[in-house]
Amino acid sequence: MPILILVAMAGVQIGLIAYTAQQAGTAARAGARSASLQQSAAQGCQEAVSSWLADGTSCPAAYGADEVTVTATLAIPSIVPGWDFGDAHKTATMPLDH
Repeated sequence: MPILILVAMAGVQIGLIAYTAQQAGTAARAGARSASLQQSAAQGCQEAVSSWLADGTSCPAAYGADEVTVTATLAIPSIVPGWDFGDAHKTATMPLDH
């Protein structure tokens, strides 16, 4: 029985890692879209992710001559106390709307 519980927890954790990575990609695209329209990249990022992941979201924007790049960083939640899986990082670039 303990082995089955461990396997189930590992499966749930892998799902959380994949979901967080998907949410980081969504946040990066939304933040880049907001920044390209002269709006807040951070607000665009936070509004695009699930509310339970939004608190650990960081989305700095880097502006170029004709484009903006946003890198979203989300903390990967852990279901096992003491295990740290780090952060999920995704980057998106969009042209500036002049």
